[in-house]
Amino acid sequence: MAIDKITLEILKNHTRAAAESMAFTLYRTAHSTFVKETEDFTTGLTTPTGETFATPTELGATWFVGLNYSGAIKLIDDYKPGDICMTNDPYSGFVCTHPPDMHIWKPIFHKEELVAFSVGHIHNTDVGGAVPASLSRSLSEVHQEGVRMPPMKILEEGKLNQKMLDVFLTNVRAPEQNWGDLKAQIAACNTGERKVHEMIDRFGVDTFRNGVGDLLDYAEQQARAIISDLPDGEYDFSEYIDEDSVNGWPCRLRLLLIIKGDELILDFTGSDPQLESSMNMPTGGDPRHVLMMVGVVYVLYSLDPRLYLNSGITRACKCILPSGTIVNPTFPAAVGMRTLSCNRLHGLTFGAFAKAIPDRLMGAPASGGPILNVNTTDTLTGRRIMAAVNPMTGGSGGTKLADGTDGSGANSGFLKNSPVEVNEVEAGIKVHSYGLSKDSAGPGEHRGGLGTDFIFEALSPNTKVTARNRDRTRFSGWGISEGKAGGASKFIRNPNTDKEFNLRNTDILSLDPGDKIHVTCGGAGGWGNALNRDHESVLLDVKRNWVSVNKARLDYGVVIVSGEYNLPIVDVNETKKLRSTMRISETPNQSFYSLCDSRIEYEKVWTKTNYDVLTKCLANLPVTWRFYAKHRIFAEIEKWDPLDSKRLNGVAIKATYNKMLKEFPDLERKKST
Repeated sequence: MAIDKITLEILKNHTRAAAESMAFTLYRTAHSTFVKETEDFTTGLTTPTGETFATPTELGATWFVGLNYSGAIKLIDDYKPGDICMTNDPYSGFVCTHPPDMHIWKPIFHKEELVAFSVGHIHNTDVGGAVPASLSRSLSEVHQEGVRMPPMKILEEGKLNQKMLDVFLTNVRAPEQNWGDLKAQIAACNTGERKVHEMIDRFGVDTFRNGVGDLLDYAEQQARAIISDLPDGEYDFSEYIDEDSVNGWPCRLRLLLIIKGDELILDFTGSDPQLESSMNMPTGGDPRHVLMMVGVVYVLYSLDPRLYLNSGITRACKCILPSGTIVNPTFPAAVGMRTLSCNRLHGLTFGAFAKAIPDRLMGAPASGGPILNVNTTDTLTGRRIMAAVNPMTGGSGGTKLADGTDGSGANSGFLKNSPVEVNEVEAGIKVHSYGLSKDSAGPGEHRGGLGTDFIFEALSPNTKVTARNRDRTRFSGWGISEGKAGGASKFIRNPNTDKEFNLRNTDILSLDPGDKIHVTCGGAGGWGNALNRDHESVLLDVKRNWVSVNKARLDYGVVIVSGEYNLPIVDVNETKKLRSTMRISETPNQSFYSLCDSRIEYEKVWTKTNYDVLTKCLANLPVTWRFYAKHRIFAEIEKWDPLDSKRLNGVAIKATYNKMLKEFPDLERKKST
């Protein structure tokens, strides 16, 4: 039974405040830098069946607004007061999305009735496994990504399951840190339980129970209203990760966005096959899985910030996730680096929506900067260190109204900056510089946001650094409406020395004392023609050292000269002449998107036709053969004569595929069964 709107609004504020209180408890009591500084955690309240109806907006990560805990909740036979359950296994109910994320949930009872769960997750800096911090694209199965705890009770009727805890802590590299964060999670769930009891005392259990359902319905209605305002149609877009494995071929994510009335269909057919690396996204084929919904929620919330954030939003959406692909892998595919593929997925979603409403959305978000972790030894104390370092993020894309935000924004805005002093003390490194990356923003009438730039030095031998999410050294973020692509990311060892080495997308390395690392996040894409940008805005960027004098001339047609006191000024007459010349020689962009040169060259060979044929061929193979087959086909296509039309129209792919079937006759027999 629906409750009145005034009471519902009051209850809505109470539920959100409860989730915020949970988040504050976790934030203030956590031990690891990545939780207490970067804030990679969530808290919330769910229905007895697992739908999230309340989530914080001031603290923590923003990914899991629509997370449904039902898959994990069902794997526990019986709930009693005082129980708290936990899991970090991505394949147990498809709630956890990679092993470092520990999810916990606590049943909340009113008398003997289960009325809600208090829930949340934190990203553990390390959960054991093959590499420090547990994450690397080099890993090929989930067993390598750390200890996995299936859904179990860590507290049973208030009593700690010490044996279970011992198994977990024995297998991680920083057990005190993990135990401290877990206790913070438990405290947050207890806070949520207390807040629910307070709401029931105030509103009554019937109003609370009915109100929770109404809040989910309310968010669904809001989402449908926003979608109804969008133009119906089909909007196709693709994005790429630089490599599908260590030194591999590009990895494609493809989305056909269908807007129909007040509903969305997101068809990911044409995305790459399941990878033999750790960038797979474990969705279990759930058509509303939270990983697939993050970009959608960001878009809808950007269009109307009044949208109430809970699982009701996802009811207006449906995803098509082909089995055995990067968006729906089968066990035991590695999934630890799903953060990288999800970041690219967000940009893919933004890009598809931007085609529908270009004046309301932005160019590609900045990306390619890693989340750095350090495993080393403090020379003075002998203390072993396993710590996260400042996440390397960047700004948002330019829009019709304004430049993108710099340094942080879009889908990475929730990752908070870690102070330099904290990084030095807790990670055992020396920071040489940290700031915005010059010339990284995509040019435009409204430029994209700048990426960040970080230089640090190792102080001890055998310092292990993991740099998860390294990407965008080849394919940088796209601009829209004539805005240009953002700058590429960089990862350099010992820069400006005779030992300089370009690490590109390497994500794990060992450093000696004195070794320096220079890492940057790629910039965001621009919006609109850069020649229309106000020249005073270009001058201001030059004065701030965000845009070089050379780039001001080449990208914006603005001539900067030295004025009084040697300060930079705009030569207005020369700028007018240069811009006039540049407009005459401009090549009209036939595409809505402005792509980087590397992507343009790549897609000259890997056309839509080629990818359509490849997708159909791979779908006929067993899942375990698809990655191999893709690599073999790519290698063969490289050998074909560049002038042969068969290389571009799918004929060469089909020929290579048929050749492989003849070579391995079991595949043909498997195909016919």
